[in-house]
Amino acid sequence: MWVEHPHEQNPFFHIKPLSVRDLFCHSSLNEPSLLTIQVFNSQLTTSGIAMSTNWAAPITLTGNLVTLRPLSIDDTDELTAAASDGKLWELWYTSVPKPEETKTFIEQAIAETAAGLANAFAIVDNKNGLVVGSTRFLNLAQADRRLEIGHTFYAQSVQRTCTNTETKYLLLKHLFETFNCIAVEFRTHWHNQASRNAIARLGAKQDGVLRNHRIMPNGSFRDTVVFSILDNEWPSVKTNLEFKLARHSEQ
Repeated sequence: MWVEHPHEQNPFFHIKPLSVRDLFCHSSLNEPSLLTIQVFNSQLTTSGIAMSTNWAAPITLTGNLVTLRPLSIDDTDELTAAASDGKLWELWYTSVPKPEETKTFIEQAIAETAAGLANAFAIVDNKNGLVVGSTRFLNLAQADRRLEIGHTFYAQSVQRTCTNTETKYLLLKHLFETFNCIAVEFRTHWHNQASRNAIARLGAKQDGVLRNHRIMPNGSFRDTVVFSILDNEWPSVKTNLEFKLARHSEQ
């Protein structure tokens, strides 16, 4: 999330962002000084890769099985149909919207994306072009190069297929290789054993459990199980996901 702070004024000096032009303004030989080069490179390595792209900006990720594109209010009917495939809202430990709540669900996701708080996707089946689910980047900690993948659900007819595998592969590949994340987090309800198993199958490791983390609409307390994948773990996770997708394509 971008946060802009006005520069604080000081009567003795003024701090401003370093530019390429500044490299040649502090040496009588019109050559960048060693100190300036070190500062400039530090800005590139600590913030340039992670901060140059707005993580909430619209993106489209395309695979063999699915395409992930920005969630739109036009997706209301198809997302309602996806959630109705299995009546997913009846699972008390999930936050899947009921048919009459789907439009509001999408509007809130779009509003969070516009505010830079999230990035919401529609999951589209490449075979028929239909929306079969939704997922989201949230808890964007761009300065710390980490975020969470969540608010994910799929039509029951595509669960336990490679739809989730490729969806997560596309998201993780973009996060680690384009956004240069150092950690990607997943969270789920303690009682959502199917979700916990699916996250573990990706190669994520369980970090812990947040006890009484949230109060559910029915008044119960949610224990949240937290998983993550680190940047140094991504190569092996990537290899495993690509292996699974290759085996699926051979069938």
